[in-house]
Amino acid sequence: MLPTVILPGYLAGASDYHELEQSLKAQGIPTTTVPLRWLDWVPTLGGRSVTCILRQIDATVQRMLTQHQAEKINLVGHSAGGWLGRIYLGEKPYCVHPQDDETCVWRGCDRIATLLTLGTPHTSQERWTRRNLDFVNQTYPGAFYPQIRYVCVAGKAVYGQRRPGQWLAYSSYKLTCGEGNGWGDGITPVAAAHLEGAKNIVLEGVYHSPRPDRRWYGSPSAISEWITELMP
Repeated sequence: MLPTVILPGYLAGASDYHELEQSLKAQGIPTTTVPLRWLDWVPTLGGRSVTCILRQIDATVQRMLTQHQAEKINLVGHSAGGWLGRIYLGEKPYCVHPQDDETCVWRGCDRIATLLTLGTPHTSQERWTRRNLDFVNQTYPGAFYPQIRYVCVAGKAVYGQRRPGQWLAYSSYKLTCGEGNGWGDGITPVAAAHLEGAKNIVLEGVYHSPRPDRRWYGSPSAISEWITELMP
């Protein structure tokens, strides 16, 4: 089994993914999570540069390659972690903010076998997020690197509508893809969670974030539906 690195979602810390990490390890997949804390995201607020997060991703990937004497690993990105993974794969400088320079390039495409995204909003209409996501989609559209396996998993749990109980989903979907009426995981609509050219999967009854009272991407029953994508 190839080693796997979990990329947390926006404003999330590594501790939020402990159970997911342990579940993958129990299936024989050497796994670690990028050791982020909530505070590590503060410099990125308001659509600012995510270079500080990408550097931590790279350090974690390099550590896993060395520790397991592997040539390649798999990335599992939850929510924003998925599009951060797409930047990490790239071989062109991430220079979309004043403080970024030509050194902001990671060429992870040489080290990654599979990028698996869970509830990732691969598009956005939100003005703070668009600078980063426009860079991703204009520079590396779709399943960009043919040597990498792209797997995009979407949850189908909440239909967005302008009515009580569905208003949050409606607003989030509309902010993400421009259309609020549709299915998604309560935060990311199915339409935005998939990429052209990727293996696109829809999981019924799966919500966006971990909560003890509902099924999310890291729940055992959901993991069983996508874990085979990480296996030879």
